[in-house]
Amino acid sequence: MIDFSKIKAISLDLDDTLWPVWPTIERAEEALALWLAEKAPGTVPLCAIPGYQRQIRETMPTLRPDLGNDLSALRREAIRVLLERAGEDPGLAEPAFEVFFEARQKVIFFEDALSSLDFLKSRYPMVALSNGNADIHKVGLKGYFVAAFNPIILGVGKPDPKMFHAGAQALAVLPEEILHIGDDPHLDVLAAQRAGLQAVWLNREEKLWTHELHPAPFTVTSLKHLCDIWPD
Repeated sequence: MIDFSKIKAISLDLDDTLWPVWPTIERAEEALALWLAEKAPGTVPLCAIPGYQRQIRETMPTLRPDLGNDLSALRREAIRVLLERAGEDPGLAEPAFEVFFEARQKVIFFEDALSSLDFLKSRYPMVALSNGNADIHKVGLKGYFVAAFNPIILGVGKPDPKMFHAGAQALAVLPEEILHIGDDPHLDVLAAQRAGLQAVWLNREEKLWTHELHPAPFTVTSLKHLCDIWPD
C-alpha cells in the first residue's frame, strides 16, 4: 500500500503513462518517410523493405555505444546510416531528424491524463522522469512540472537511481517523500522503489505482475482511478 501521509511530491513517467507512445512514434516515422521521399528519394527503396529501418535502429546501441541511452542521438545516427546506404547526402540527417522530432511531440493524451495532472498539480510539485525524448514544452506540459529529466540531460536513464534522485533534488524533498507513477514494472516501479521512492504501477492494460521475487505493487488501471482513491 501507499503511505499517502508521507507524500510531498510526485514524479511521473511520460510515454505510455500520459499518452500511448507507439502510435506517436508511428506518426512521426510516417512524417519522416514523406520528407525523405521528397528530399532524399534514394532512400525510398530501402524504406520499402519491411523492418529495414528498425533493423538499423536496433544496431545503433552496439555500433555507437558512446551515444548511451540518448534516443535522439541514436535516431539521428540511424537516419544518417540510412542516407549513406542509399547513396544520399548524410548531411540531411539533421533536418530529417528535426522532422521526426517535431512530429514525435504531437502526442494524443489518454482521456484521463490532463484532468489527473490538474488534480495532482493542485496538491504537489511534480517532475517528469522519462527514458524517451518527449519535450514537455513542445507537448504542452511545461506548466505542470518543476523539471523534466531524461537520458539526454542526465546521461543515464531509468532504472539508474540517479534519475530518481535528480528528481528529488529538483523537488527539494527526500526520495521517500516522492510517489513515482509509471507504466513499466521494471523501469518505473521496481527502479523507483530501489531508489527509495514509493511507487504506483499504472497498469492500463491490466497485465499480470511477473516479478515473482517482488510483491505486487500498489496498482491502478488509470490515473483517474488513482485520483479517485486519493485521501482528502
